[in-house]
Amino acid sequence: MRFAVETLDDALLQLYRELLSRASNVAATRGDNTEILGVLIEIEKPRARLSRSETRGRMFSSLGELLWYLTRDNRLDFVEPYIPRYREESEDGVTVYGGYGPRLFRQRGHDQVRNVISLLRQRPTTRRAVIQVFDAEDIAADHKEIPCTASLQFLVRQERLHLIVTMRSNDAYIGLPHDVFCFTMLQEIVARTINCEIGSYRHFVGSMHLYDRNRDHAASLVEEGFQSRIEMPPMPVGDPWSSINTLLTTEPRIRAGEKFDANDLGLDPYWSDQVRLLQIFHSEDAHDIETWRGKMSFQRYGLYISSRIERARDA
Repeated sequence: MRFAVETLDDALLQLYRELLSRASNVAATRGDNTEILGVLIEIEKPRARLSRSETRGRMFSSLGELLWYLTRDNRLDFVEPYIPRYREESEDGVTVYGGYGPRLFRQRGHDQVRNVISLLRQRPTTRRAVIQVFDAEDIAADHKEIPCTASLQFLVRQERLHLIVTMRSNDAYIGLPHDVFCFTMLQEIVARTINCEIGSYRHFVGSMHLYDRNRDHAASLVEEGFQSRIEMPPMPVGDPWSSINTLLTTEPRIRAGEKFDANDLGLDPYWSDQVRLLQIFHSEDAHDIETWRGKMSFQRYGLYISSRIERARDA
């Protein structure tokens, strides 16, 4: 089944309607669910990666998960504040076996992201720029969780970087919005690194499913409708890795409660906004959150920030 859409919200709306039109048909370890086999989602505007829905706008958890990948590690303590459910997937209380960071950046000593970037620079039309996430070892022994993602393929055509992600399995309600955010951000990071514009995003899933426990939530989203469609602003032109490293070294300072002005970091406003989003997430002070919201370069993040202000006021 194919969904050719402009935005993430378009994909969610069409996909949820299709899943909700079907009866639950699979009994799985994680719960009964409705499943569609072989789903392809094509998103024309990958920067429209944040749902405008009140229930699916996971700005902060998505950003936290992306940074977790970029740390090149699979430590539970980094990601748990953003996505507490990862605690359930840790086998030792310290790491998450299926964490993507080591798989993307140090799989058996290979930095797959750097290798793909190097290959695309040398041979822009290559079909070999593939990152393997799923590993043969993942089913050689029993694990609480293994990667849902099989591979990522980067293709440059007409000076645009397209990304095709292949998933063995995808939770349509919880996992899909996070996956689209993280992978399209990685797509844009690679595009900027090779001085290329971002192209389309394709997301192929072997088993796309909606758990019965989330059917009412998905139905509410369909009934809710969506606010005006927007795209995140373009990532600044030029190599983004210095800014990413600043963001990663700044995150522990924010987590520890240190207060500072993101403008003092010497970052482009795009990346300063990401710092402020982290400050907002880790703060419980409504006044501070209001201040950071007022300094945002991209004011439409306000939709997601408002809920943090309300939470801080109710605390």
